Amino acid sequence: MDIYESILAEQLDALKQRGEYRIFIELERLAGQFPYALHQGKKIVMWCSNDYLGMSQHPVVISAMKEALEKSGAGSGGTRNISGTQHYHKALEQELAGLHAKEAALLFSSGYVANQAALSTLASKLPDCVVFSDSENHASLIHGIRESGAEKHIFKHNNLEHLEALLKATALDKPKIIVFESVYSMSGSVAPIKEVCQLAKRYQALSYLDEVHAVGLYGPEGGGIAQELGLQDQVDIICANFGKAYGVMGGYIAASNTVVDFVRSFAGPFIFTTSLPPDVVAGALASVRYLRHSQTERAALKQVVAKVKSALKAANIPYLESPSHMVPVIIGNAEKCRAISHSLLNDYGIYVQAVNYPTVAKGSERLRITPSPFHTDEMIAHLVSSLKEALSLLS
Repeated sequence: MDIYESILAEQLDALKQRGEYRIFIELERLAGQFPYALHQGKKIVMWCSNDYLGMSQHPVVISAMKEALEKSGAGSGGTRNISGTQHYHKALEQELAGLHAKEAALLFSSGYVANQAALSTLASKLPDCVVFSDSENHASLIHGIRESGAEKHIFKHNNLEHLEALLKATALDKPKIIVFESVYSMSGSVAPIKEVCQLAKRYQALSYLDEVHAVGLYGPEGGGIAQELGLQDQVDIICANFGKAYGVMGGYIAASNTVVDFVRSFAGPFIFTTSLPPDVVAGALASVRYLRHSQTERAALKQVVAKVKSALKAANIPYLESPSHMVPVIIGNAEKCRAISHSLLNDYGIYVQAVNYPTVAKGSERLRITPSPFHTDEMIAHLVSSLKEALSLLS
């Protein structure tokens, strides 16, 4: 055993020396006080939460989860096939199909698992399938593609010319899947969905769009960027989750009856995984339904994002410009990035986690700021002044 321990320890030490070792910050979220949390007994402000709209704290969501817990208990009882399919699961899948204007939807334990399962299944079962993947795609998309064993080509980020060149070089009659995201979480960039779908139709490819960082936030009903642009009917398969704007957890795909039934029937991660518990599904359903009708949270978020970007610009703090709600501040060095994050937390009561390799490329380490509707003008001013001072002290 000692020899294995030493091998593992050596690799951990190397990770630490490169400044890539991840330290988890322990927080205690405070119900009804988002974006405040407790860290080591001290109240701090979270500026990097994926709970973009604070829906994890919304009374509609909390109430639905409490009711389901009291009514159905804590667990689902098993896999969907054996004993784990409940009314809540079917109701949520129907709601999601309606949200994305698709025939059907299928729930998974997370967005990561949804991508891994759907892509590995589709790309491996379609004969001689070729997958075209954006260079900035999330690890879950990469995992699913790699696991499929299908031929793959990586096109430059949002580069339509490169994508088309790769498509042209592939036989027209070969099955193809173009895999991309609507909002890229580490840069905030937005995909040219219309043009990608046009290429997919031209070269007889399926389009697979990850809307994880867009659902709930964009579109008249929170259906994502594709809905906002009126392109949902152009996208073949949409993947998203509930762990971000919807404030709960879980993931899903929405597509045609045939595609959903195929993934349901062949995807191991779906078939052999215990289904989501009823209280979580009830909370997700309540959140989706609420955000299909309420514009308040989306409008407020848009205003706060604009204020944060304006304040950073006024303070001469460079950030990556994008049309989305993401506000990445590039630091460019893993150690420095971590030191600034540490300083903000301990000296200023601000939590912005350092994002280092392998989440982003080496040399592009960053602090990714994610505003919410609940960040006040005072919080914004404190964030910007604290960030400016920390950057100056640690430059």
